[in-house]
Amino acid sequence: MSENGFPDRSHLPTSPGVYIFKDATDSVIYVGKAKNVRSRVASYFTRSGDGRPKIAELRERVRQIDFIVTGSETEALVLEANLIKRHRPRFNASLKDDKSYPYIVVTTGDEYPRVFATRAAHDPRHRYFGPFPSAGSVHATLDVLNKTFPFRKCRGPEPGRRSGVPCLNYHIGRSAAPCIGAVSKQDYDGIIADVISFLEGRVDGLIREREAAMREAARDTDFERAAKLRDEISALTHVRDRQRATIASEDSFDAFGAYAEDETACVQVFAVREGQIVNRDSFLLDNYGESPAEDVSLQFVPQYYGTAAVPREVLIQSDDREDELDTLADHLSGLRGTSVEVRQPRRGDKRRILEMALRNAELGLEHERMLDEARRNRVASTLDGLREELALPQLPVRIECYDISNTMGTNSVASMVVFQGGRPAKSEYRRFRVRTVEGADDFASMAEVIRRRLERLRENDEKFTPAPDLILLDGGKGQLSAVIPVLEEMNVGDDIPDIPLRSLAKREEEIFEPGRPEPVILERNSPELHLLQRVRDEAHRFANAYHSKVRGKAMTASVLDDLPGVGPERKKKILAHFGTPEAFLNASLEELESVPGLPGRVAREVHAIVHR
Repeated sequence: MSENGFPDRSHLPTSPGVYIFKDATDSVIYVGKAKNVRSRVASYFTRSGDGRPKIAELRERVRQIDFIVTGSETEALVLEANLIKRHRPRFNASLKDDKSYPYIVVTTGDEYPRVFATRAAHDPRHRYFGPFPSAGSVHATLDVLNKTFPFRKCRGPEPGRRSGVPCLNYHIGRSAAPCIGAVSKQDYDGIIADVISFLEGRVDGLIREREAAMREAARDTDFERAAKLRDEISALTHVRDRQRATIASEDSFDAFGAYAEDETACVQVFAVREGQIVNRDSFLLDNYGESPAEDVSLQFVPQYYGTAAVPREVLIQSDDREDELDTLADHLSGLRGTSVEVRQPRRGDKRRILEMALRNAELGLEHERMLDEARRNRVASTLDGLREELALPQLPVRIECYDISNTMGTNSVASMVVFQGGRPAKSEYRRFRVRTVEGADDFASMAEVIRRRLERLRENDEKFTPAPDLILLDGGKGQLSAVIPVLEEMNVGDDIPDIPLRSLAKREEEIFEPGRPEPVILERNSPELHLLQRVRDEAHRFANAYHSKVRGKAMTASVLDDLPGVGPERKKKILAHFGTPEAFLNASLEELESVPGLPGRVAREVHAIVHR
């Protein structure tokens, strides 16, 4: 620390690089880039800061400043984007909830490519289109694609099923069935090329090609093919007509409009291809540092193009920051492989598109706030209704629900799900292996799990705090009766805060509470019951998912451990190849022999043992 109480900055370089602010817990709270790191960092510690309202708070929380020197401003820009994505610092603008946005992938690395939605890490062999703001928009696009382009929908790098029989999609015209040779490799590649053209926004070209092919088919009296092409033209024209033609030229570019207010920001991305707006996506960002909209845009663009395809031109609001735009253009040019222009248009149609994006960003943020306020009011009303109906001492802001899952008493597990303010708080979910109960005894298992949860609360375990406002059991009187003695044993209300306990029985949706013989029955269509059902069903889903995982591991371990010639390394290879225990147990001899690293002799012995 320097004499004024702020971190010492004398060690910082005067070259380009990235600076990293950390707090007292060594957590990253801000990441920035600069042409001169020492000079830029110094601006945060002047009396006026850099003009942003949250800088004073940031300045007080900084305890350590790290830096990474880069060879250029472009390298610093890339590194800053990567660090923001990895650490999600509180004072940087970053995507809300850190959710992964869906993409459409065309597996061009396969002999017969597939087309599907994904959130997984990107494979450099394939083509990706997006990101899309929601799964719904992805599936709507895929539905339009598959109605027009009969790409295969079977899983895996190789087309077809084990039976060799084509799937239903072939019979309804949704797949060209390369698995049975119904389409040549050249023709299938043409289908995939059309899919890529569609996703790149080149719909007019596809229509022109089909119109010419339709006329040729009609001349050759191939009326069946002509009718099929007519239907494709109609579908593509419908898609095109929904896209508003906006500029006279056939330019292709992306326009980024950002609007920031308080601790939230919205960025709208307008994708223009061949003079038409072919897509518009909206992204909400946390902006705790209250960065201005221009800074939000400049930080967001490198994150967006971390996976998205880069067009020839990018329009952005910039306030005459030529150096930063040049740095961003160098970075995007490197990603695209050819020159990319990044600028703020001053006149004409492109300025109008950017202004449209800016206006939509403002409206998008306003709309989101209205929805958020309406949701909060609705949730508050529902929680207050629950408090009254269940005679709770306070609003059940934090609800924990528990469920047990096993198969005839084996591999018994439990789930704990948490709803905070009426919404799932998935980072708070916990799962348990039942340790002390033998056989299928859900009552005793529930008692064990609640005891372990309350013990962790009494020990002030960070993973199990705070105390819930309501414990909900998936079950009826039996589960409730088994847990009541546990609460008495743990001195709930004395050593541990008083926690209301209820159980929700399926079928009749009866709610039982201690000391009351008659159940509480809520209106079937009431929001209070719907909330409890959502919580209960989520606990059931989470428990079943964990049980399937545990049972699968146990099944695979018990089978593979006794196989001749299969040690730890070969076991890993078998599991990696088949993915699930069921797939391994159902594998044919030929499939076992195709496992990399598994000798044919061992594969034959394994097959004989598994199928005897």
